[in-house]
Amino acid sequence: MCADTPNYKETLNLPQTDFPMRAGLPKREPEWLARWEKMAVYDRLREKKGREPFTLHDGPPYANGHLHIGHALNKILKDMVVRSQQMMGRDARYVPGWDCHGLPIEWKIEEKYRQKGRDKDQVPVVEFRQECREFAEGWIDVQRDEFKRMGITGKWENPYLTMDYHAERVIAEEFQKFLMNGTLYQGSKPVMWSPVEKTALAEAEVEYHDKESFTVWVKFKVTGHTKDRAEQTVRLAEAIYGTDDNRTKDERVASVESDPLNFHNTYVVIWTTTPWTIPSNKAVVFGEGISYGIYEITHTPDECWANVGEKFIVADKMASEVFSRARLEDHHYKRVRDVSAYELEGLTLQHPLAHAEGSGGEWDEPRDFRAADFVTDEEGTGFVHCAPSHGMDEFELYRDLGMLSQVITYNVLEDGTFRQDLPFFGGKAILKPNGKEGDANKAVIDKLVEVGGLLARGKIKHSYPHSWRSKAPLIYRNTPQWFAAIDKPVGDGQDDYGTTIRERALTSIDKLVTWTPQTGRNRLYSMIEARPDWVLSRQRAWGVPLTCFVKKGAMPDDADFLLRDPAVNARINDAFEAEGADAWYKDGAKERFLGNDYNPDDYDQVFDILDVWFDSGSTHAFVLRDREDGSEDGIADLYLEGTDQHRGWFHSSMLQACGTKGRAPYRGVLTHGFTLDEKGMKMSKSLGNTVSPEDVTKQYGADILRLWVAQSDYTADLRIGPEILKGVADSYRRLRNTMRFMLGSLSAFTETDRVDPADMPELERWVLHRLAELDHTVRTGYAKYDFQGVFQSLFNFATVDLSSFYFDIRKDVLYCDGNTPERRAARTVLDTLFHRLTTWLAPVLVFTMEEVWLERYPGDDSSVHLVDMPHTPGEWRDEPLAAKWDLIRKARRVVTAALEVQRQDKVIGASLEAAPVVHARDVETLKALRSVNFADICITSAVSLSGDPLPQEAFRLPEVEGVGVVFERAEGQKCQRCWKILPDVGMHQHPGVCKRCDVALSETDQMQAT
Repeated sequence: MCADTPNYKETLNLPQTDFPMRAGLPKREPEWLARWEKMAVYDRLREKKGREPFTLHDGPPYANGHLHIGHALNKILKDMVVRSQQMMGRDARYVPGWDCHGLPIEWKIEEKYRQKGRDKDQVPVVEFRQECREFAEGWIDVQRDEFKRMGITGKWENPYLTMDYHAERVIAEEFQKFLMNGTLYQGSKPVMWSPVEKTALAEAEVEYHDKESFTVWVKFKVTGHTKDRAEQTVRLAEAIYGTDDNRTKDERVASVESDPLNFHNTYVVIWTTTPWTIPSNKAVVFGEGISYGIYEITHTPDECWANVGEKFIVADKMASEVFSRARLEDHHYKRVRDVSAYELEGLTLQHPLAHAEGSGGEWDEPRDFRAADFVTDEEGTGFVHCAPSHGMDEFELYRDLGMLSQVITYNVLEDGTFRQDLPFFGGKAILKPNGKEGDANKAVIDKLVEVGGLLARGKIKHSYPHSWRSKAPLIYRNTPQWFAAIDKPVGDGQDDYGTTIRERALTSIDKLVTWTPQTGRNRLYSMIEARPDWVLSRQRAWGVPLTCFVKKGAMPDDADFLLRDPAVNARINDAFEAEGADAWYKDGAKERFLGNDYNPDDYDQVFDILDVWFDSGSTHAFVLRDREDGSEDGIADLYLEGTDQHRGWFHSSMLQACGTKGRAPYRGVLTHGFTLDEKGMKMSKSLGNTVSPEDVTKQYGADILRLWVAQSDYTADLRIGPEILKGVADSYRRLRNTMRFMLGSLSAFTETDRVDPADMPELERWVLHRLAELDHTVRTGYAKYDFQGVFQSLFNFATVDLSSFYFDIRKDVLYCDGNTPERRAARTVLDTLFHRLTTWLAPVLVFTMEEVWLERYPGDDSSVHLVDMPHTPGEWRDEPLAAKWDLIRKARRVVTAALEVQRQDKVIGASLEAAPVVHARDVETLKALRSVNFADICITSAVSLSGDPLPQEAFRLPEVEGVGVVFERAEGQKCQRCWKILPDVGMHQHPGVCKRCDVALSETDQMQAT
């Protein structure tokens, strides 16, 4: 710059804003949280009248520990749903809640007792329950603060708790509906049982981990035929000898029965991974379609439990594997002959412990032997040993045969030990109290070896059910439990969607619920379609009891077994409303509830507690139905949880509501995946790959955590870790810079600056067109809960369409123009962009968009979260204009790329030093380029347009066909204000500037003079 040329920098309209480049979110976010709480933003939104309600019902997290990253994912998704629905014009309500009852809390109190050497059973139950309540209250306060720190909006000062007195009353009331409508019954069947926790578990409380188990091949001796053998023997004889061998029918039968190859010294071999169930064996079953053979041992190696001359019946497909396990090679045995289903049907078997010395006759009765359709030859031996007390398939088989009374045993107690009077094994434990392997399996195996009942043994690593709370293995154990019958007609008259719970649930899934993603429908449908009756009872203390009475001496099938009296129910419910469920355990409770109409001595009070999934499944009644901020029809617009809740909360809520109100309690279900580390591994403290929400908010801020959720495909498993978070933070910085540019360029913008869209240049009208497109994308995306799609569209728009294109072009006008129509139009568009981007992004970046909003609209009552997304006129869409500007942008890309080559070669330092020649072969493209100031669009000082053929030396881009650029330098001098190189620089009133800048400077001079 010449010494006598003024410094024009101060005359430019440079962006002015206090909005910082660095966000400082970890420090500033708590200030906004305090501000929102002081303003009561959530309650003020509820004051907006006449809006269509939208209710997202919160699946209650468990109140027993700090939040993990999965909690963050879940609650942030819920918050984005609620905020987006609210800003699209709905009355979006969100009442957070907590699951407060159940084993995990009870377990913590028991641990505290054990550390002090205190026996839980010696503590009064009401005192114990009070300690559980206080424990839950403490964690609710902790988790509430952790959730609020993530920017989650909701009715935090009045959440719902399953342990509130009213909630406990309603849970009992909902249970009583099952009691009164005939679906409640007491049955004895195998259920998932935790010996460590001494209670039944629901499928949703079970997780599967690898476990090493003992595995045994056990010999059941064939002892003869059943009494009813005549027909089978005739058919067998005909199968072996035919009907034309000149013998009578009786002679053929006699030949079969005396055949030395028949079943003398023959054993059926079974395989099991639960040796502890052998003492409870009552039968063996086979598969009718399986090919079986008799294999005779001809030689035996050392250390083999088979003997020469013994014959074993096994499935042919598994024979080689079975004998290999018994340390027998091919030359040690031979296949004698086939064994038909007719032969197997008529055999009787002997338990391997039968007649053992000291057994007291426990196992002497013959074992039942029959076909079953669940037997395969894919593993094992082709035979299945049946202990119906410990296996559901076997239980159902003998239940359908009407033989349960003959095959059910009660050998295993609630702590997983054998009953004390069981010969050989009394007191042996399947599991120790710490969940480790007990001595039962070894004791059974050793005894089988001693009596010659074992063919082989080993170990196997397989997926095995564990309690998700204690992490200890589970067993199937037959115990009396309370069930809800899901295939029995419900006597409540609500038959619009079916007469049974299962029918109503399946109809609801197909006709009443929208699934996001759609695969959720298939998963829950198949689960409901195949599930057994619902086990409602737990043998614990902390929860809502099964508020019912049974008549002493009556059997479960008797009509008067269960007391069904509305007056009794009402007294119970009134007491629970006033005192909570503790009322059930207080002295005199039975007499109080039964009243004067019944003799307390005639009834037993049930003290099992309800499955906690019944608690959470009932929340629709005391939240959606009973709260003023619930749902008008008691049905939620959306339930949103992880995909594991298809067998958890979605499932239990469906069953519970179908049993009490006849349909699903929700209209929509959204499921998300699990959180994994950056390598796709499951997070584990032992691996050190966990990511704490608290750590992320301390380092980056909650908006970065929220942005991670918005950028991810939540329908699949989501990865998170340091490198991923760095990438999210980079995206955030780019978006923040876009907002900062808008704020700076809108400084001192007033309504007098506003320009009508019809009077705007094409470039501004193209931006409005893009906004109209985006308004549809954003609203449609938010309506479908497609947060990734919404954010990706907005991010691309902000960084590509705006920062790299529109802002880049319009910086010249914004900085250098005076009060021109072009500058006013650009600022009008920036104001329009501001109101849409801040509201469109507010459901995701709740803190940052509030900061952006307050930069323009400060004030005690100002908040972006109190406004709706503005209406975007449909007439802004202009498809022909968009098509034209698509051609212009493609040509611009070629120019930009050509100039970048010159810049890298250090031919030029900036694009304003260029005046390229642009050749366009396409007539429409050339016409479009000539209709605009293409030099401004390319940020060059000049440009020449030509329809001539592309010169050989022209720069091209493969993806933009028919456009070429020949580099030329700009001619003239550099304007000391706008830096364009133009021929007229220095020819105007103000030294060293172009005509445009001279006009702007003159305007400034005039304003200063006045």
